[in-house]
Amino acid sequence: MLSLVIVALVTVAAGFVVWANDRRHAKYGIALPAGVATAVGMLSWIIFIAAGLGYQPGLTWIPWVLPMVLGTGAALGAAVYLGRKRALHDTRQLTAALRL
Repeated sequence: MLSLVIVALVTVAAGFVVWANDRRHAKYGIALPAGVATAVGMLSWIIFIAAGLGYQPGLTWIPWVLPMVLGTGAALGAAVYLGRKRALHDTRQLTAALRL
């Protein structure tokens, strides 16, 4: 259970770091990358533990490290995707407003 708490803390921190380093972070909320990272990290931890990978010699690193990597990657992907989509949407809306 300690590994789940550590995964949650690290993925939340990674989500905030991803948000802070994104140049389009004003387009979406601060909690979005942290929430995505935490959800992916914790779900992957649960899946890895349920699959029995947590307590086998040589495989104990999988539920410790891999959920953190997956959560950080998911936060990065969500930030890039939503940043681009929101910027495009906002540009279209501003263009439509200026054409009035």
